[in-house]
Amino acid sequence: MSRSVLQPSQQKLAEKLTILNDRGVGMLTRLYNIKKACGDPKAKPSYLIDKNLESAVKFIVRKFPAVETRNNNQQLAQLQKEKSEILKNLALYYFTFVDVMEFKDHVCELLNTIDVCQVFFDITVNFDLTKNYLDLIITYTTLMILLSRIEERKAIIGLYNYAHEMTHGASDREYPRLGQMIVDYENPLKKMMEEFVPHSKSLSDALISLQMVYPRRNLSADQWRNAQLLSLISAPSTMLNPAQSDTMPCEYLSLDAMEKWIIFGFILCHGILNTDATALNLWKLALQSSSCLSLFRDEVFHIHKAAEDLFVNIRGYNKRINDIRECKEAAVSHAGSMHRERRKFLRSALKELATVLSDQPGLLGPKALFVFMALSFARDEIIWLLRHADNMPKKSADDFIDKHIAELIFYMEELRAHVRKYGPVMQRYYVQYLSGFDAVVLNELVQNLSVCPEDESIIMSSFVNTMTSLSVKQVEDGEVFDFRGMRLDWFRLQAYTSVSKASLGLADHRELGKMMNTIIFHTKMVDSLVEMLVETSDLSIFCFYSRAFEKMFQQCLELPSQSRYSIAFPLLCTHFMSCTHELCPEERHHIGDRSLSLCNMFLDEMAKQARNLITDICTEQCTLSDQLLPKHCAKTISQAVNKKSKKQTGKKGEPEREKPGVESMRKNRLVVTNLDKLHTALSELCFSINYVPNMVVWEHTFTPREYLTSHLEIRFTKYLETLLRQVSNGHIAYFPAMKAFVNLPTENELTFNAEEYSDISEMRSLSELLGPYGMKFLSESLMWHISSQVAELKKLVVENVDVLTQMRTSFDKPDQMAALFKRLSSVDSVLKRMTIIGVILSFRSLAQEALRDVLSYHIPFLVSSIEDFKDHIPRETDMKVAMNVYELSSAAGLPCEIDPALVVALSSQKSENISPEEEYKIACLLMVFVAVSLPTLASNVMSQYSPAIEGHCNNIHCLAKAINQIAAALFTIHKGSIEDRLKEFLALASSSLLKIGQETDKTTTRNRESVYLLLDMIVQESPFLTMDLLESCFPYVLLRNAYHAVYKQSVTSSA
Repeated sequence: MSRSVLQPSQQKLAEKLTILNDRGVGMLTRLYNIKKACGDPKAKPSYLIDKNLESAVKFIVRKFPAVETRNNNQQLAQLQKEKSEILKNLALYYFTFVDVMEFKDHVCELLNTIDVCQVFFDITVNFDLTKNYLDLIITYTTLMILLSRIEERKAIIGLYNYAHEMTHGASDREYPRLGQMIVDYENPLKKMMEEFVPHSKSLSDALISLQMVYPRRNLSADQWRNAQLLSLISAPSTMLNPAQSDTMPCEYLSLDAMEKWIIFGFILCHGILNTDATALNLWKLALQSSSCLSLFRDEVFHIHKAAEDLFVNIRGYNKRINDIRECKEAAVSHAGSMHRERRKFLRSALKELATVLSDQPGLLGPKALFVFMALSFARDEIIWLLRHADNMPKKSADDFIDKHIAELIFYMEELRAHVRKYGPVMQRYYVQYLSGFDAVVLNELVQNLSVCPEDESIIMSSFVNTMTSLSVKQVEDGEVFDFRGMRLDWFRLQAYTSVSKASLGLADHRELGKMMNTIIFHTKMVDSLVEMLVETSDLSIFCFYSRAFEKMFQQCLELPSQSRYSIAFPLLCTHFMSCTHELCPEERHHIGDRSLSLCNMFLDEMAKQARNLITDICTEQCTLSDQLLPKHCAKTISQAVNKKSKKQTGKKGEPEREKPGVESMRKNRLVVTNLDKLHTALSELCFSINYVPNMVVWEHTFTPREYLTSHLEIRFTKYLETLLRQVSNGHIAYFPAMKAFVNLPTENELTFNAEEYSDISEMRSLSELLGPYGMKFLSESLMWHISSQVAELKKLVVENVDVLTQMRTSFDKPDQMAALFKRLSSVDSVLKRMTIIGVILSFRSLAQEALRDVLSYHIPFLVSSIEDFKDHIPRETDMKVAMNVYELSSAAGLPCEIDPALVVALSSQKSENISPEEEYKIACLLMVFVAVSLPTLASNVMSQYSPAIEGHCNNIHCLAKAINQIAAALFTIHKGSIEDRLKEFLALASSSLLKIGQETDKTTTRNRESVYLLLDMIVQESPFLTMDLLESCFPYVLLRNAYHAVYKQSVTSSA
């Protein structure tokens, strides 16, 4: 060993520390998952809860680690039956414990090597070496504590080994050592206190090097404020100067990590607390700052009780126990308020920093250190709050509820976004810094070294050469930088120069260490910005505090001043995958799913809140509008009349009723109406929803705006359902002349004016609000209603299939047609359902026209190109190609000969046990049914045509659109000739209507002329029928006379 001390490079200290630290985190991840699985009845290994194995498990645990299989056949009989399954299913658990034992062996071996080499530790000089050394000790300690918390560890290990012995005739080769380790580490800290006696010197030296760093990081908010910490504008003259420090990596070192080093470190080498005042001060300061530490994720360690329990049995430690109790009182009394004030300070400091950097991103170069310090400070405070809020007594709960935590997280996310966005700016700055300054200074330092061995000289020369070769052109060309080799070489060099009797001792050349630490920070600004963000601001721990996470989100939404920061919570879900480790790949899917579900839930809740606010604003506007109704002016008129007649009514001093619009007269800015509050809340929430266009969570892209659009689509579809329901009830009619739905006079006045919800300006506003995708969703919703009506119509056709089949071929035999018509059932239902379809399609045509108008304003060239494309599609084009063109056109609001949305909706209807030929026949007979039913409309009083509205009050004019579009869709689906089927319809309809011209009953022919006009409307609406064709079926003179009659009747009615 003495020979190896002279050759520190052979000890590979840097490499071993790097590998073991990474492996340690992996082992922690695996143990954590085992502990959680054993604590969950659904995930627990079945053998631990199997009633048949209960006695065997108890026996194994009682005898552990001894193995007795010979004299306990009854208790172990069931185990014999399931031994192969146990070996198979518990192998992962068992060998994880074996891996922990091997990890422990490697750590102990490395710690012994470090002691023998008498390594010098100082966090301010050999930062990487000291940090990795302390991290390894804490990882090792945490691992053994977590192992001791798995209650089923003896049962799992014992069961596996018994099954192994029964199968192979001998215990597993690792079992004796593993079983002994489990027994030895029942009380892990007590065992490790004994184990670390030889390591006390190295460990205490490393901890005491924190004497300047930790107290400086653990200051109060007032001290930060007085020092104007993190402020870029406090000294404008130095704003462009680079932020410098002799201990660059220590400035953003995690406070949480340092406290773990100190607490666990001094527990393991507690003897130094009695002899070194510096060590005692560090220990006390850490004990006063927190009540519990994070072991791993949501596993915590209650500091004071554990430390007191360990020290109480050590002779002469009464003073240390009193120190612990005093510190506990201080932590309970003051730590909560101290951290609360820190968070308050950081909110304003990060806001200022983010605002200045968004305006002047060039400052990210010289002030990068400030950004990572701010992120680290904020991260530490958020984690502290999260940990303590979940593990503190309720009596002091106020200090652990922070309703403004969202604001702090939001400003962290804003700084992270600046770093990602302006990474090239930082690269340009630090590439020039490294080549133009750092390389020169380091070269001078190396030249001035009195002694520099060859190996060290080669490494440092390579540093200088690497930095000198850098240029801004590399950044401009997008070259990928990689300084990991250089950083690892510096880590190795720290190890070489920190052992005793090193030719070049780093302890004697502190300036070299500090300069290299600064250079390493500068290299990270060029090639490791993403890794730096994870190191300083990773909040993936929220993944394991789901309940607290959701509660914070709800508090954020409930507080109007914080709702603008609510986007911070979905953004935090992007952090979650950074907590996974390659040694435990099985948890990636679980954590990924959790991140997706939480992100989805947060965005959905934000969208719901915004939707509700919009609805509340609409309600408020309606209330204000109602104040203008005539009925509300009666009292004002009455008062005016009474005043004129000098009659005194009512009580004296009765306040005068406020007139509509008085809310707009502001005498004071402080007066805030309910509408003001709603608008403010909505604008704040919309700021949050629109803060990022999209975010990627576990390779899934979320678009926050789409959540709001989706909720608005659903809400406005409901509004349409209400509107269209009133239409079908006969309370509202579609007026083609006005291109709007209008209320009809009824006994019970409707609560809303249909025209206000369906005129051109309203429909354009709806299109602007929902956008093309929203309007497409609206169309799909309308088509769903139509398809349900068509399904019912088909049932009615099936009921009358025989009669309709005969009528289809007998249209030229009036007497036979009359007899067959009397046998038809549900004629009125067919016409009513077709009318409803027509009304829905009329509303859709209004929506499509509005969408076309809106898109023509926003993207005129694209719309005109689509229109040109649609208009010039050849007739002989394949129908699939044509439907693709129609789908594109429809999405732009253009009318199409065949409605693609209707085709999709109707083609999704699949009838069981009906062949395609039968389906086609039903479609043909449906058109027959409608055609022969038209004459019955003439007897309806409401079927009168009104020239003023260019339609009928009972909406039967909408039949024209329904007949054409339903026929086009059905015969596209069934690959029939649309033109031939509509010709057949026209022949049947005209024949049926000509028959009522011979009727003498006035009731039957009450509105005969008005119904005649339907034929003209059907042809005018159809791209497949012509007036020449109509003339051949129905004399035009009858249409002319019908128009003359209805216009004459309209004039007479008006007179």
